[in-house]
Amino acid sequence: MIITRRAFTTMLSLTGLAAFAGLSPLRLISDAMAQSAADVAKPVSLPDMALGPKDAAVTITEYASMTCPHCAAFNEQVFPKIKKEYIDAGKVRYIFREFPLDIKAAAGSMLSRCIAKDDAPKYFAVTDMLFRQQNDWVVKNTTETLTRIGKQAGLTQQQVEACLKDQALLDKIAADQKYASDVLKVDSTPTFFINGEKIKGEASFEEFAKKINPLLKS
Repeated sequence: MIITRRAFTTMLSLTGLAAFAGLSPLRLISDAMAQSAADVAKPVSLPDMALGPKDAAVTITEYASMTCPHCAAFNEQVFPKIKKEYIDAGKVRYIFREFPLDIKAAAGSMLSRCIAKDDAPKYFAVTDMLFRQQNDWVVKNTTETLTRIGKQAGLTQQQVEACLKDQALLDKIAADQKYASDVLKVDSTPTFFINGEKIKGEASFEEFAKKINPLLKS
């Protein structure tokens, strides 16, 4: 296991960072398989959280960390435009996958999963809330803020604590991150795949449009 069972507050403390080192994406496996659209399309441990039709001509897969400021900026400034122009129009299927860079990011991802269960639109709504309140729960009062967000979404404090101590869920997130690191060569966030083509870093809406529009015409 990546992180042993421990008290809720301990898990969210900075002392937990060392235990989270097993999830570090900063290493690359030289003999890993080459990435392909089929490799990207494969969900590993957790079901994909996606918006847009399954048969859309274009699939965008984002790997993000909930504590990544560049991911938060993309979520606020670029994603709404992609959603309005392409996802809501049925042209693009958008998949969000967790790639936590630290213990707090893992906690945020776990909370999103627990609140949403299998409801993808709800998952995106909670993830958006976490990104928008990133400064509060990452820099200031992690435990209090995540508990408040969980309660606002209908969970009790006990359910929030149980969620964030769910080792099985954490192991699945870790397994998916390892696959992304080893097979897809993801080593930073945000990283995107557009029909299998990798884009690293926070790209503009115009850059996405340049990639998407030719695929819609082909």
